[in-house]
Amino acid sequence: MHEMSLAIGVLQIVEDAARERHFRRVRSVFLEIGELAAVEPEAMRFCFDAVVRGTLAEGAVLNVIEVAGEGLCFNCNRTVPLAARYDPCPACGGYPVQATGGTEMRVKELEVE
Repeated sequence: MHEMSLAIGVLQIVEDAARERHFRRVRSVFLEIGELAAVEPEAMRFCFDAVVRGTLAEGAVLNVIEVAGEGLCFNCNRTVPLAARYDPCPACGGYPVQATGGTEMRVKELEVE
């Protein structure tokens, strides 16, 4: 389950922000997860809750914002919605479709005290 290492990375980002901006507690973390990022949101929530125990983010709510997948079809040269990597183009049925969005995961916002 790679979500555990990702959750540790999110905590590190939160702790770095706390040192830089001098806050003591985190109430909410808003995390964007792309549909093509190979991250399971429920597993991420579970791992986040486990990782933040005993830290300034203990009890914080992890709000997952899902970002739709998007790709560029090299066959018809259109930007199209993409549900999974290596799917054919939904417009023309062609290949390849290069993922251009929905592949990322990032901390978008923190609600702090």
